[in-house]
This record gives sequence, structure tokens and C-alpha cells, in this order.
Amino acid sequence: MTVYLVGAGPGDPGLMTLRGAEVLAEADVVIHDRLADPRVLAGAPASARLIDVGKSPGGPVRQDEINDLLVSEGASGAVVVRLKGGDPFVFGRGGEEAEALAQAGVGFEVIPGITSAIAVPAYAGIPVTHRGAATSFTVVTGHSRHAVDRDTDWEALAVAGGTIVVLMGVAHRAQIAERLMLGGLEASTPVAAVRWGTRPEQSTVRVRLDELGATPLDPPSTIVIGAVAGLDFNWFESKPLFGRNVVVTRARTQASGLARRLEGLGARVIEVPAIAIEAPADGGAALDAAASSLGIGGYGWVAFTSANAVEALMGRIPDARALAGVKVAAVGGATAEALARYRIVADLLPSHSDAQGLLDVWPLERSGKVLFPRAAAGRDVLENGLRDRGWEVDVIEAYRTVHPKAPLGDREKVRNAHAILFSSSSSVEGFVESFGAGGAPPCVVCIGEVTAASARSAGLHVAGVARSASVDSMIEAVVELLA
Repeated sequence: MTVYLVGAGPGDPGLMTLRGAEVLAEADVVIHDRLADPRVLAGAPASARLIDVGKSPGGPVRQDEINDLLVSEGASGAVVVRLKGGDPFVFGRGGEEAEALAQAGVGFEVIPGITSAIAVPAYAGIPVTHRGAATSFTVVTGHSRHAVDRDTDWEALAVAGGTIVVLMGVAHRAQIAERLMLGGLEASTPVAAVRWGTRPEQSTVRVRLDELGATPLDPPSTIVIGAVAGLDFNWFESKPLFGRNVVVTRARTQASGLARRLEGLGARVIEVPAIAIEAPADGGAALDAAASSLGIGGYGWVAFTSANAVEALMGRIPDARALAGVKVAAVGGATAEALARYRIVADLLPSHSDAQGLLDVWPLERSGKVLFPRAAAGRDVLENGLRDRGWEVDVIEAYRTVHPKAPLGDREKVRNAHAILFSSSSSVEGFVESFGAGGAPPCVVCIGEVTAASARSAGLHVAGVARSASVDSMIEAVVELLA
């Protein structure tokens, strides 16, 4: 039996260590703090019990209660992850929890995390040490008046010099500033207060030390005091989509890659899956039969009009040699990328990424068989066009799209977002079904003209259309509109 004391870092899920993510993915129970980012918690299995022991202002959870919970859950034999912000042993009371576990004979492992004392200033473009400005830094807590008045010798810190990083000090910032100035720090000493550091909602306030007490600040904020606070190597808050809220409507299994790309550009992503991908009505029997007969069924072509169809069919082909002698057509860049993951290069890829574009560049031969795996309710443009030209087309249901009901709590967040992305007509239909046309943000971006036409028909105002049917192009369109 082992309890893992895991440092989750200051907020950005990318700052969690590989070891921390590894044990979180195996957790039966996750005991987490109030400030745990939902994106970090998403790394736990869906079956894991999530227990919030956050010490929120006005409603604290006693530390001894948390210790008892860790001991009881750990003794049960479950895989228990105690997820703590920053590092467990830097003002995280991880030492007290480790002591309680050790006394109870419950095994534990400490997985360090990146402390906010270093990461948050870095995300604000402030190095805690810098040649000519600071050769040392001190991390101190200001969470209680007792800690400010008695536990910390602020005057000595002022004399010692270097950078002072104050965690949990917003409520007592005036007293902290006064004590530091009494110790000899100049009133003009630069101060930077970074709220929600490393997250898309990060904001930085820069003042003089003598202005700190009167400056409105809200927790959670990391306060940096010293010459380095006057430096501003701004990189995070200058990202092109920083501060922008973008709604992603792709199926949850497909949204993560797009979400990561947007977050890398500074956006805060709101995932509202407007569609879900389900197995075909026959459980995949027809798809299995088609996959097994590729090499012997006389097919000259396989036509893919979505990445979902690629995943559905290719996942059933045990040996890529089954495609020997069979040509492959892809409707656009996203579909071609899905094929590339199986090391298949499309023989036919139109410049205009929709079914009509694929039909327009189809070879002029007037005979042959085409395997066409698609969604249950897919469009008939390619199928009918090929048959009109004399091709024999076997349409196979590869998957079904359904429209999950969106949680009511998402409505305001979605409506107040800056932009929403649609990568298929199905996602448009699913969104409008849940939110109505009036529930969309003002900036609607679509992956192609077919999707855009569906959006307009549904009453949405389309602000941008990707130049090509790919995730890259759709992101470029969003950046152009919002940056």
C-alpha cells in the first residue's frame, strides 16, 4: 500500500512531472487541493474517486482531518494520490502528511513538483536571479498575521538583499511592505504580483514597494519583490491568443490535440463536445468483413472523407499489405494526417477539401470498385457522383455520430467566450441542438465551406473559414481573427 504525495505544479498541466502524471493515471483515489486545475485532474482515470480537501477561505479543512483521510485511504490498499499545488514540501504541509503516514505505518512516496515560487515569476517574464540584479532569492510565506508578525524577520530579509518571493501574502501585503521598508528596502523597490500564474487567466500587476499595500490584489497571487521585478521578459502573456476563451466542439476523443495547440498559443480552451463517436449499428461486422476482403475483393480504391473513417477501418486491418494494389483517396488535410499515422500516403488529395472537391479530381476511368467507409448519416455527394460515372461503390457504415446533451453550467461560459470552432456539420447540428444559435460566441470559425454552410443555415454568423480542411488552417484562422 502506497500513498503518493504528488506536486502538481502551479497550474499549467504541462509543468507536472512525468512521474506525477504516471501515478495519477493509475490512481483509485485522488485527494486534491482547492486550486487543482481541472486539466490536471483530467489525467486521473474516469473510475477514480476525486476528494476535494481544498482549504478555501472561510471554510478550511483541518490538516489533521486530511492526515486521517490519507491514512485510512492508504491503509485500504487503494492507489492513493495526494495531489498538491506546487511542490508538496514547499509550504504545502507535505511534511506533516508524510509524518502522519509514517507514524501509521502506511507506505508513501514523495513526487516533487515545480514550485510556484519559481514557475510563476518565470511565466511573468521575471527571473528570480539575474546578473547585476540578484544573486540569491528567498521564498517566504505570508499566509497568517502570526507568520508575518513573529515567524519571519522581514528586516533581516531586507538587509540580506536578493529577490524576495512571497507566497500566500495578499492579505498581509501592507504589513509586509512596511516591515521591509523599516528594514532598509527603498520605497521605490520594484514589486510584481502575479495572479493565477502559469494559467491562461494569468495577470501581472507591477508597482513600487510603497504602493503595494494600497494596490488592489486578489489571491492566489505570487508577489516578487526586488530589482528583478523591474525586468519584463514577457513571453507568456504576449502569446497571440493569451486571454482568449475558445470553445472546441470536437468529440472528446479528438479534442485533446486541438486543445493543446490552442493552449500553446495562450488560449483558455472550453471543451464542449457537440458530437460523440460511437460504433456502427452492426457492431462493426460489415467493417470487419470489408477490412478482411480488401486484398481479394477487387477494390481499386478506398475513399476516406473523414479521419474517423480512417481510424475505424485502419484499426481493423492487421497487415498493411492488405492495401497492396489498392489506391487511397483522402478528402483533405486532416484525413491525410490520419492516414499518415498508419504510414499510408494518400494517392488522391484534392485542393478543395470536401466530397465535391474529391469527386472533381477523381480519375476518369469508368469502371472499378470503391470501398467507401463513412458515417451512418454521411452525405451522398461522392457516392452518387462515382456511381453516375460507372463506378461500383460499396458504402460501409464505419461509425455513428450522436449529439450528447451539454451540461447546463456550460452555457454562460460558452456564450461569453471569444470564439467557437466547428470541424464538421455534425458538430454544428449538435451544438445548436444543445445551445441554440443564440448560445454561440460572436466569432464562429469553421474548418471548411461545407461546415460553414451548415453553420449559416443554423443561424450562426460565420466569421472565418479555414483556407484548407486541417486543424493547422483552422487555428491560423482563429489567430487572424482574435490576435
